[in-house]
Amino acid sequence: MNQHPAGLAAPLLKPATVAIVGASDDPKKTTGRPQRFLAQAGYRGTAWFVNPRRETVQGERAYPNLSALPGVPDHVYVMTGAEAAVETVAECARLGVPVVTVLSSGFAEDGPEGRDREQRLRDAAALGITRVVGPSSLGVVNPRDGVMLTGNAAFGEPDTPRGGLFVASQSGSVIGAMVSRARGRGIGFAGLVSVGGEADLSLGEICLSTLDDPEITGYALFLESLRHAGALADFAAAAGRAGKPVAVYKLGRSDEAAALTVSHTGALAGEDSEAEAFFRACGFARVSTFEGLVETPALLERIPAAAGPRTPRVGVVTTTGGGAAIMVDQLALRGVSVCGPSEKLIERMAKAGAPVPHSLIADLGLAGARHDVVSAALRELQDSGEFDLVLFVIGSSARLNPELAVQALADSGGHAVPVVGFALPEAPEAAELLAASGVPAFRTPETCADAIAAAFSRRVATIVPERLIGPGAKEPVLLDEQASAELLTRVGVPTAPSIALKTASLDDEFDLPFGFPVVVKALSDQLAHKSDAGGVVLGVADADELRAAARRIIAEVAERAGVDVDRVLVQPMVSPGVGEVLVGYRRSPDAGPVVVLSTGGVQAELYGDSAVRLAPVDHATAAEMVDEVTGLAVLKGFRGKPAGDLAALTGTIVAMSELAVREPEVLEAEANPVLVGHSGAVALDALVTVLR
Repeated sequence: MNQHPAGLAAPLLKPATVAIVGASDDPKKTTGRPQRFLAQAGYRGTAWFVNPRRETVQGERAYPNLSALPGVPDHVYVMTGAEAAVETVAECARLGVPVVTVLSSGFAEDGPEGRDREQRLRDAAALGITRVVGPSSLGVVNPRDGVMLTGNAAFGEPDTPRGGLFVASQSGSVIGAMVSRARGRGIGFAGLVSVGGEADLSLGEICLSTLDDPEITGYALFLESLRHAGALADFAAAAGRAGKPVAVYKLGRSDEAAALTVSHTGALAGEDSEAEAFFRACGFARVSTFEGLVETPALLERIPAAAGPRTPRVGVVTTTGGGAAIMVDQLALRGVSVCGPSEKLIERMAKAGAPVPHSLIADLGLAGARHDVVSAALRELQDSGEFDLVLFVIGSSARLNPELAVQALADSGGHAVPVVGFALPEAPEAAELLAASGVPAFRTPETCADAIAAAFSRRVATIVPERLIGPGAKEPVLLDEQASAELLTRVGVPTAPSIALKTASLDDEFDLPFGFPVVVKALSDQLAHKSDAGGVVLGVADADELRAAARRIIAEVAERAGVDVDRVLVQPMVSPGVGEVLVGYRRSPDAGPVVVLSTGGVQAELYGDSAVRLAPVDHATAAEMVDEVTGLAVLKGFRGKPAGDLAALTGTIVAMSELAVREPEVLEAEANPVLVGHSGAVALDALVTVLR
């Protein structure tokens, strides 16, 4: 009976009445903090406190239960033990409470007993309109209205900064950490939610419910996993339509691939590569530094998402050459190149009273740390048409005399070409001044470079949430190579000609639809990797050699893999071509359907050099994937050698990605190797797993 997320916004962030269940008389305890925080923040609504063992808590009346309250609260924060929390949620459902946030732990993380308790929590909420944030949620905060339903000690400091950023985190302590790092930097918040275990409401649903709030200008998400990716995709698509940027930080960038399925594709995709592809399709800007999650959203408001790849023209102006060199280095490490001003621009800057030497950076020097000089330099750089962004690296004046260079930077924030600032010294006053003027400011060069790279990498959202939904609970079934190739051929993947021969009839005469030499392979739906089991013989010259190869395969596969082979697949040997690639597809349980490109053959997992995108993809995206895989440089005519047929390769990638639309029951598919020739491309081996 739960309500749609769109009805959550008011009771979630702007409740007129709240109740704290398990409120403590000791304001220093976690369970006593929300009452103190609400009073300190000036909450203008009505707050009730429930504690059956006391008549008062911290000088306010305590009620024995929710049913004894003078009215039905809009939002209840539960700070009891796990079993009591389930009972409280059931009481909320009976009373018609819209939102309950549960701090209590002891649910899914506690094994079978905890999972059973969590299901009872969901069942209790489903008896009414009640939606649950948590369990294990450190709370919900809206500093605009003094809503402080949290036990996080970081909110004990007065005057939580207010602004347009909404934070949603799968880690409880992060919401407090975000606020503490933003203090004194001019960054403010429209809301912060610790989503906890997401037993009911997911992070995506919560964010979606807030999109119509005009005071929310952007989002910062801290993710531990892609659980409930469908709801996150719904939010992403809606955020893209609303023009509200999203920055995301996700744990798990390690090189350890998830244990997926039998093919190379799963290992090459890996959990983090799939997450990267998911975020790209969502239109999110992924940052690699935690500080970047705090500081990047302001820059995203100035740099719109792009429809395709772009190479930003970043100009650097500075009063400290050393600081600028650090910044150039950090940008280069993230693939962002700095562009130096042209000779004509240098001449114009000199005439405007801001002379700089011929260099990659516009170095004004120590003497240039003046309001008039910096203003002139920024004006010429922004008006030149040579840059997409201008970065000002400020020296010691940022801390000692912010009214000089920093003020000039603040005055330049309204230009169509955005400016950002990085101060080499610690300069919180300068950061606050810049933020108030709409100029993104950064505390470290690493974060600044991270933010710029993430902002210019951000794409227009293309996510289609419906495609994340799989075919339901079915069993995976491995197809043999012939059936796999037939399926891939249906979607347009070019495959090698072949014929299947029964091993029991090999002594009879047979005709091949192609000439010798040929390759002979074991044909079985029980063999994922034929070569490992001795199931492949190359360069077979005639019919007698074919019969001998088949007998050898039967013996080898039986001994190594314990599989009885009753058929062999015969294919013509082909010329080496220009290079081999792997084109794979898999339906990720979290990210949805993805297409994978890598170097082919046995090198695939050895180098782990791959590109991953959500499927399906178009030809432009497929070409972008080819450019990303370093090992495929040979296909572009390396050192003057003839190039491979890149159009045929991109067509193969696009065709493989169409499985997401045309064959939704395919769990995983792989063409490896795909031989790319001077003209055309062909899959020499195929492996498909379907759900049945």
